[in-house]
Amino acid sequence: MAKSSWKKLAIGGVGVAVIIVGALLWYARDMPRAADSGAKPGGPPGGGPPAVAVEAAKVRVGAITRDIAAIGNMRSNESVVLRPEVAGRISEIHFDEGARVAKGDDLISLDASVYEAELQQAEASRELSRRNYERATELLQKKAGTVRARDEALERMSVDEATVALARARLAKLTIKAPFAGIVGLRQVSIGDYVKEGQDMVNLESIDPIKVDFRVPEIFLPAVAEGQTLRLTIDAFPGRTFEGVVYAVDPRLDPVGRSVAVRARIPNSDGTLRPGLFARVRLIVEERDDAIIIPEQAVVPKGERLLVYRIVDGKAKETEVSLGQRHGGEVEVTKGLGPDDMVVTAGQIKLRDGAPVRVVASSGEA
Repeated sequence: MAKSSWKKLAIGGVGVAVIIVGALLWYARDMPRAADSGAKPGGPPGGGPPAVAVEAAKVRVGAITRDIAAIGNMRSNESVVLRPEVAGRISEIHFDEGARVAKGDDLISLDASVYEAELQQAEASRELSRRNYERATELLQKKAGTVRARDEALERMSVDEATVALARARLAKLTIKAPFAGIVGLRQVSIGDYVKEGQDMVNLESIDPIKVDFRVPEIFLPAVAEGQTLRLTIDAFPGRTFEGVVYAVDPRLDPVGRSVAVRARIPNSDGTLRPGLFARVRLIVEERDDAIIIPEQAVVPKGERLLVYRIVDGKAKETEVSLGQRHGGEVEVTKGLGPDDMVVTAGQIKLRDGAPVRVVASSGEA
């Protein structure tokens, strides 16, 4: 019985030995191959860390506008309040309130009876002086008169001619004419009113084109120039945008508000815009069609640096960028990216430079 047991034990030991030797041979044959490939169960090729799942977007190349926002006030291209230069009683009003008038049209006439009489008197005196001068000249030619008499007659005639010119000028001032084409406002006088010199009678406005005045902070002074385009919106006309062009920049800055005044013209052929309207102005200082644009969430602040992660050959490459304009959840990249780059837009918190990535969501455009 003992001999049989030892025999069975010896046979079993040989079997175990065979199994162990076979396992060693398999390990010696296959493990070097696995080591050469660097593969690890469940890991990426090369035996590195597992790929990080991220969302990404391709850089978008498009138009971008750099602008300065400001608040403005509309004003007439030309504006004047008509006032008489001489006192008198209003005899005629030649316009309808709110009507268009042409340059030189009669607007208001004052009673001219006194001034017409003065003109007639001056003309009569001038005529007498002219005849006296002719007689004095004739007598001098006949040796019957003196040079002094002739000169005195000439002087008197010159004075009377000046008196006639003065009377005509006074008479002309009794009719107030339109100094430019425009729209008359609401008159403040009526027929029969006696007005004094300088009294307000009616305003005249030229509103095509119309102007807008606005101010920008002094830090933007180098970016402001004549000829720039602006777009403005008016609260009274929601949904509409009006365009104009800057034609003047005040050479003097406001020392209190630290700002510079700018003036622009806006076409207004239909008379929609009126002086005094409140305007929201966007001054366009730069427009480019080839700007590189990415989603704002792709930018990662790191100290004083701004970074994005580009996807290059399946890995995240940390890239420092410089930014420009922001609008609608997008931002312009002025330095650091090219038009063919793909950037990570979500999942950056798990990334480091050179980490393998796996894009789980992407879009063709930013």
